Amino acid sequence: QVQLVESGGGLVQPGESLRLTCQVIGFSFTQYAMSWYRQAPGKERELVADISISGSLAKYAPSVNGRFTISRDNAKGTVYLQMNNLKPEDTAVYYCRRSDNTWGQGTQVTVSS
Repeated sequence: QVQLVESGGGLVQPGESLRLTCQVIGFSFTQYAMSWYRQAPGKERELVADISISGSLAKYAPSVNGRFTISRDNAKGTVYLQMNNLKPEDTAVYYCRRSDNTWGQGTQVTVSS
């Protein structure tokens, strides 16, 4: 069974950091580009970052560029999202997505003082 399992979310204060992890289970990880999306209350789901199969290419939403870093470890079957200098507007449920539109269950990130 194909699964994407996100972890690492939580409650932090503005300016702090979190690292999200997406563990892929049940499929060949190295055949797919991967992405992180987020959805805030009352808003549409939006692309945060994506990364190529090799990990050599990454793209970011303008709102997170320079603060977030996506990476992958193909040997471990994991995708990471390092989030620095978090802002209240980063509050959302964060989802991992495989390039064929397979999704994880999401992990909540809340940024609040």
